[in-house]
Amino acid sequence: MQLGRYRFDRMELAGSLGDLGTLLPLAVGMIMVNGLDPMGLFFAVGLYYIIAGHYYGVPVAVQPMKSIGGYAVATGVGTGSVSAACLIMGLGMLAVGRWNLAEALRRHIPQAVIRGVQASTGVLLATQGVRFMLGTHSLQQQLSEPFLGLGGLGPVPWSLILGLAFLTCALLLLNNPRFPAALVVVGSGLLLGLVFSDATFSFGLHLPRLLPLGLPSLADFAYALPVLVMPQLPMTLGNAVIANADLSHTYFPESSSRVTPRSLCYSMGAACTGAFLLGGMPMCHGAGGLAAHYRFGARTCGSNLIIGAVFVVFSVMLGAGMLDAVRLLPLAVLGTLLLLAGLELCLTVRDVLDRSGLFVVFCMLTLTLTTNLAVSFVAGTALALLMARGRITL
Repeated sequence: MQLGRYRFDRMELAGSLGDLGTLLPLAVGMIMVNGLDPMGLFFAVGLYYIIAGHYYGVPVAVQPMKSIGGYAVATGVGTGSVSAACLIMGLGMLAVGRWNLAEALRRHIPQAVIRGVQASTGVLLATQGVRFMLGTHSLQQQLSEPFLGLGGLGPVPWSLILGLAFLTCALLLLNNPRFPAALVVVGSGLLLGLVFSDATFSFGLHLPRLLPLGLPSLADFAYALPVLVMPQLPMTLGNAVIANADLSHTYFPESSSRVTPRSLCYSMGAACTGAFLLGGMPMCHGAGGLAAHYRFGARTCGSNLIIGAVFVVFSVMLGAGMLDAVRLLPLAVLGTLLLLAGLELCLTVRDVLDRSGLFVVFCMLTLTLTTNLAVSFVAGTALALLMARGRITL
């Protein structure tokens, strides 16, 4: 069904599911470890999907800010620190948008650096996906599918068996419009979750609460700024702003005029500020998420409305039970989606044909794997500029 710029069909539905592999693991981790509010978090995600899709008119990803989320889950910091980081990022991105700093930065960032960010993000997503399929992710310590109570079949983890089955299925159906890959994989995974999980659900009407986590203290802000926010900022500017805007114009050259670095900063700033008020997590638009949506069939902003409505409706119906609902999806399914989305994003480097550009891309990939994406972005930009001025030659 086509309604203006919105299309609602099985491919849009499949594409809307493509980024769950990035979104759900960190969201679940931040609820379980850091104490974020399940209802507020998923309600904010759904609302952000709907508003962003309607404004931009093309598929737009909604993801956790990975540096903040990953560090918060790994160290178990309190809700106050995460909430403070959410507000600082929100106000900070609004300020970056107000003074148009990201657009000024984009004009001085070489194309090879953008491709390096996209390729590095793609490899990170793909390797994370493989970990889910091997059962070696931090969420899979005792059982390969901990939320479904599944360990292994002898020495072989169930996540590997399921992951190979889902991956084979996805590859066979990757460009099949009748049976879209993501729809079949996610649907099959949910059926397995319903069979093996012992979760029960109570439906009702649950409205989001304002500031369910309370207000952060001054100590929370003092901790969040240097530890959580500063490492995230270059990653957000490099991947969620500059690389994401470039990828959107590559995928949708005729309809993505509203996707600019400035508008992305504004929308991320508004989303993080709103998430702070609802007890959610810092959110961004990632290039990897956009590649995932596109890879699995999203071509219009109808995909945003579909997945956004799913999160909003079920969070209102289930409240805190949303956590049990998202845990029905096997981690092997999320791994399959992550692997294919990451590989799709890596393919953006195919237009880098010169030796110096490829050198920058692979230097950035090496730095990303050994340090982090923020360091890679800064170092890659410096390297590319020095090479452009003839200070470094190959």
